[in-house]
Amino acid sequence: VKIEMQFMADVYLTCDECKGKRFKDEVLEVKYRGKSIYDILEMTIDEALEFFGEDSGNKHCKKVIAKLTPLSDVGIGYVKLGLSSSKLSGGEAQRIKLGSYLIRGKAPAGTLFIFDEPTTGLHFHDIRKLLKALNALVEKGHSVIVIEHNPDVIKAADWLIELGPEGGKQGGEVIFEGIPEDIRKCSISPTAPFLGI
Repeated sequence: VKIEMQFMADVYLTCDECKGKRFKDEVLEVKYRGKSIYDILEMTIDEALEFFGEDSGNKHCKKVIAKLTPLSDVGIGYVKLGLSSSKLSGGEAQRIKLGSYLIRGKAPAGTLFIFDEPTTGLHFHDIRKLLKALNALVEKGHSVIVIEHNPDVIKAADWLIELGPEGGKQGGEVIFEGIPEDIRKCSISPTAPFLGI
């Protein structure tokens, strides 16, 4: 329950009636394979894929799996289904948008996607999933620009532009432009030694 405070930040209290489950008792009584809507929304995306995958012969479960799989594919399988969008990090929000385009499979032809450090907070295994999703967009004829510091993402680029040589006032100059393998020839690149190319 949100209590608005005039001169301070809003205060949120747990509802006495639903105990924070956000549904009335008669809604929570409805169960699918022993789980209420609250139980399902408390599952992570990966847990939900496993739960609905056990009944994959059901046409409704197939639809749920089809909607959730791209979200797992972009590396956010750890996010709970019921998590408020306001609690997502910027990288998670970007990956959900990416997943939504992969779910729909229909973005206007030749769409330009720009991602600002989408790997922030990701485990290296999930970074590989994200790279596959980005490549899927490229294979569908879209263009992808990624602003990133992660060496695995940099190495996977088709074309690399490095700005520098430092940050802030000492930066902003193009110090390298080309395929990632050629960056080792750039003696002033601070990134080159970390790529291992």
